[in-house]
Amino acid sequence: MTIYTSYDVRIPTHEYNKVFADTAEKYRAAVEFFISVRIKEAAILSEPKAQHVQLRKMEILTHRTKNNPDPKYDFGKDFYKFPSYLRRSAIAEALGKASSYESNQMLWEKTHEGKRTGKPTAGYVYPALYHGNTFIRVDEQTAKIKVWIRNTWDWVTVPLRKTDVDYIRKYCSGRKECVPVLRKRHKYWVLSFSYEEEVKLMDVSVKDQIILSVDLGINSACVCTAMRSDGTISGRKFLHLPKEEDSLTHALNRIKKAQQLGSRKTPGLWARAKGINDRIAVRTAAFIVETAVMFHAAAIVFESLDTKGKKKGSRSKRQRIHHWRAQYVQNMVTDKAHRLGMRISRVNAWGTSSLAYDGSGKVTRGKEAGFKTSAMCRFTNGKQYNSDLNASYNIGARYFIREILKSVPETERLRILAKVPECSKRSTSTYATLINLCAELHAAA
Repeated sequence: MTIYTSYDVRIPTHEYNKVFADTAEKYRAAVEFFISVRIKEAAILSEPKAQHVQLRKMEILTHRTKNNPDPKYDFGKDFYKFPSYLRRSAIAEALGKASSYESNQMLWEKTHEGKRTGKPTAGYVYPALYHGNTFIRVDEQTAKIKVWIRNTWDWVTVPLRKTDVDYIRKYCSGRKECVPVLRKRHKYWVLSFSYEEEVKLMDVSVKDQIILSVDLGINSACVCTAMRSDGTISGRKFLHLPKEEDSLTHALNRIKKAQQLGSRKTPGLWARAKGINDRIAVRTAAFIVETAVMFHAAAIVFESLDTKGKKKGSRSKRQRIHHWRAQYVQNMVTDKAHRLGMRISRVNAWGTSSLAYDGSGKVTRGKEAGFKTSAMCRFTNGKQYNSDLNASYNIGARYFIREILKSVPETERLRILAKVPECSKRSTSTYATLINLCAELHAAA
């Protein structure tokens, strides 16, 4: 499996800020030029052929050479000495944007009457600096890049921050360095490097697997359960971040108070709340991966969450759901886990929290069950249990039910479904279903 990561190396000098801005604008103008050609020559360039074929056709239409002295659209007339690699990059960018626009246009026509107005634009694209052609690494802390300066394309030497260079040497030395991109991040210009590495994911049979099932909570950060295929629980871990949660609540209350007093824009208060939220997400992701390593997990299992649409509940609950960074946490864990060879899986989220893991039916939570907090729930048989831990059991069970049924022959699967019919509907499967399934497999063996 190939993993790509990126790291931004800030250019500490402000000497060339105007030059970098002019270079980006020149590149965007080139993309706009090729987009206009693509629209005019749609009959020729919109055929479903390989990208390199379309790129070659575009060059014939726009690039003057010895064998092509009179192109239909002369790119070199307005873009003097434009680097060849940047030109091909701009063509590829233009073909992609035009193709995407046409696909969206067709989808719009199917669902709406008439066509949309407007046309595809370059947007905020930035130039990629190809090695040798527009980028040369002089040494560890110095590089040369080709930019638009003094009405021509010329080389300038830029320093690289020592802290960034040290970080790359420590963490990225074993990875392949790809082409950097000249970007603007806030007030600074950076060289955004991408790194490529090959990893081999664990290949463990379902019978021998240990998984870490994770329930990402709104009240608590997360609950992790290490589980085997027969339902054995190897361990449980809880993560509570009371300090960060209190800070986030305080930050959101300050925003609410400012809005009540008539403030429509509070960028400073929102930035503070976002920073606290990001810290919670980062700590949660690190905790999950560390727990998976501790239990030698081959896979980490999450719920397949859909946080879109209208949020239900009280105002404070809706606000917490709105700021819930569950997808952000899952993405971070995915990157970290793949680098360690672990797999990521997701299961149906419906009913993982509302169904009791022992198969006794639906649970009642919070005030409805007589508790002060929704972190506790009550089963129909009277048992009291942690809501998030109950959900983590069901998440792990649904993963193993799915994988076990996939691994058996069709005739055996039908026999199992006849004996354990609750396996057939994944949205109502619980930890008790996995236990019954394993018992049936053991009896058949």
